[in-house]
Parts: sequence; structure tokens; C-alpha cells
Amino acid sequence: MFQLLMIQADMATEMDSIAAGQEGITTKFIDLAFKGGWIMIPIILLSFIAVYIFFDRYFAIKRAGKFDSGLLEKIKVYITNGKIDAAVALCRSNSNPASRMIEKGISRIGRPLNDVNAAIENIGNLEISKLEKGLPVLASVAGGAPMIGFLGTVMGMIQAFYDMSNAGNNIDVTLLSTGIYQAMVTTVAGLIVGIIAYFAYNILVSNVEKVVFKMEATTSEFMDLLNEPA
Repeated sequence: MFQLLMIQADMATEMDSIAAGQEGITTKFIDLAFKGGWIMIPIILLSFIAVYIFFDRYFAIKRAGKFDSGLLEKIKVYITNGKIDAAVALCRSNSNPASRMIEKGISRIGRPLNDVNAAIENIGNLEISKLEKGLPVLASVAGGAPMIGFLGTVMGMIQAFYDMSNAGNNIDVTLLSTGIYQAMVTTVAGLIVGIIAYFAYNILVSNVEKVVFKMEATTSEFMDLLNEPA
């Protein structure tokens, strides 16, 4: 029994040591982040911009990808019965790019099919442009954040060597090492933001491509519907 209590006490002491070590690491990282200098400010701002764009576009693209598979069948019935207004109202009740493209096509019924297809393509291009809003900025963050981080590192290294030159013969190793590890903080921060923004950008691009494919498939089905003999 006494041995069991000793083992539990040793385990508790070890867990406390690990927790204290983790807290020390976290505190040290925060301290290093502050020691990165003013160059950390644009990197932090870019991280907030990247997070905002990602979540804003992710949910917007997700909503755009929702399309009722039975919508075209209902529209076909309305068009066949000459209920064009009902078909338009049905499209407007489904707020997504594919429905708006079909709505534009319905409004052009009676004109040559080439005109109908051109009108649908124009709306499609506008919808794709809306979906891709903010993606160039996210790509710029992915490429720009590491470059800003490297800039901070170069500036920190210059400052470190400048301090060494002013120290003369009284050069201390800590004088150089402190300046270097503080300068490297900006590189780490820039790379972290850049990597996250890079993956976020590719995720959004992949989701946009899926929505575009669905839009093209829906447009093709709608044009086939118009080409069917009366």
C-alpha cells in the first residue's frame, strides 16, 4: 500500500513538471512573438485577413453548391404547360448560382438557342467571379507573409551585426545569439501564416471548381430540355 502511494506521488510530481514545462514553453513563445519587433504587426494582420477570407468564402461557396436535383423536372413541367412566370418564381426561391443561370435562360425562351446559351454563360461568369471574391487576396497572403517574415529576419540580422560592430572587443556571444533568435521569430511567424493561407486557398479553389462543375452540368441539362421537341 505504501509503495502504491509512493508511485502515485511520483506520477503527480511528474505531471506537474510536464504542465510547468508546457506553460514555460507557451510563455517563452509569446515572449518571442513580442520580441519579433514591429514586423510582426503586418504578419498578424495578414493572419486575421486570411482567417476571415477563408471562413467567409467557405460558407458562401458551400451555400452556392446547394442545388435541388428535382428543380429541373419541375421547371420542365412548368415550361411545357406554358407557366413561364411560375418557373421563374421557382428559380428565385432557390438562391444559388445555378438557379439564377436557369432563370436568365427562362427569361430568354423564344429567342435563338445561341442567345439563350450566351445569356446563361454571362450570368455564369458573374457568379463565378462572386465565388472567387477574396481568393486573390488569400493567395497574396500565402506568398507575402513568408517574404515579410524573411524581411524581418534580414533586418534583425543587420541589427545584430551592427550591435557587434559597436561592441568592439567586448563581443559577447549572447549579444549575437539573442539578436539572431529574435530575428528568426519573424521567419517562423511568416511561414506559419503563409502555409495556412496556402492550404486555405487550395481548399477554396477546389470547392469553387466543384460548384462550377455543378453549374455547367445544370446548364447542359437545361439546354437539353429546351432542345427537346415540343
